[in-house]
Amino acid sequence: MRDEGLEKRMERASRATEARVLRDLGFFGHFLHVHAGGRGGKQYILSRLLRSGGAMTQRELQEHAHVTAAALSEVLAKLETEGLVLRTRSARDRRQLDIALTEGGTRRAEQIVRQKLAFQEASLSPLTVDEREQLADMLDKVADHWRTYGDGTKEGTCKN
Repeated sequence: MRDEGLEKRMERASRATEARVLRDLGFFGHFLHVHAGGRGGKQYILSRLLRSGGAMTQRELQEHAHVTAAALSEVLAKLETEGLVLRTRSARDRRQLDIALTEGGTRRAEQIVRQKLAFQEASLSPLTVDEREQLADMLDKVADHWRTYGDGTKEGTCKN
């Protein structure tokens, strides 16, 4: 036996403002992940190294990227093969690896940061300054609400 009340609710929900907003948020999340390279991707690693003066230990980089050691090692191997970073044993602690941008890595990281800043500056250009503030306030309010899902705590906060 079918639940016609549930079917009507599902039909209304698919047309509801909430569904439209969630679809848009999904698009934005996918777009940012694909175009920003994700948190542990090559673009993030290069720009993080640049922000840290061009060098960090692998452990520090892992803490910032919030990825596993294996995932970071894989990304660093690719960057090293491309000539964008150098990995060397730390003089302070031989168990640790120091990661440094090469000249080419610095140029690539600067290009990534310029592109990211240009996108950031243009991303909300269809909105007025007041609309941008209103949007930011509303998204903060929704984010605070979403953080309470699950076990009732405000865990799972993204660390940008």
